[in-house]
Amino acid sequence: MGSQDPIQVAFTEDEATRAGLYNTARVDVVDPDQYDAIFLVGGHGTMWDFPDSKGLQKLVSSIYEAGGVVGAVCHGPAGLLNVDLADGFKLVGGRQVAAFTNDEEVAAGMDKIVPFFLADRLEEQGATHVFADVFAEKVAVSDRLVTGQNPASAAGVAKEMEKLLAEVIHQEKAEEQQESEALRAEKDAKKAAAAGTER
Repeated sequence: MGSQDPIQVAFTEDEATRAGLYNTARVDVVDPDQYDAIFLVGGHGTMWDFPDSKGLQKLVSSIYEAGGVVGAVCHGPAGLLNVDLADGFKLVGGRQVAAFTNDEEVAAGMDKIVPFFLADRLEEQGATHVFADVFAEKVAVSDRLVTGQNPASAAGVAKEMEKLLAEVIHQEKAEEQQESEALRAEKDAKKAAAAGTER
């Protein structure tokens, strides 16, 4: 691998992780109901693979509209392009979104290779592109959409997603508790009614 990052080394040397990477399901067969979040990571390849992936667009919109968290970092926000919500608006429309900047593409020598500038395309779809200096960390949180500018932002995106997921889980547990209490009250009412008719 060549990485000196102990977290990356441990992750990539884990046998279960390796097996999962080699047996990854195609995005169009993933059941969005099984997930509370999706995290789209970058790499320049996403600029070609993500924007026109109908399966990815459906997965992202389904998770988001079900109350889940959507995260993306570096070139990962290319997977937010063309994601339409049920109300007809784009997911990124009216939101602050951090992503790899035009200046970073130039600094990386990729400006003549990528099919488009990600920051420009996000703005064309209604996002407000927010950014820091070239290769500096920048994380943007807009409702349940968490985005980061570049690899330096990945940990920050994960931390913000974790906070939002805790809120989602707390809300789900509160709803389950309310349903449980309502069922208990209904059963108690039926028992009381049945006991009243036996007299």
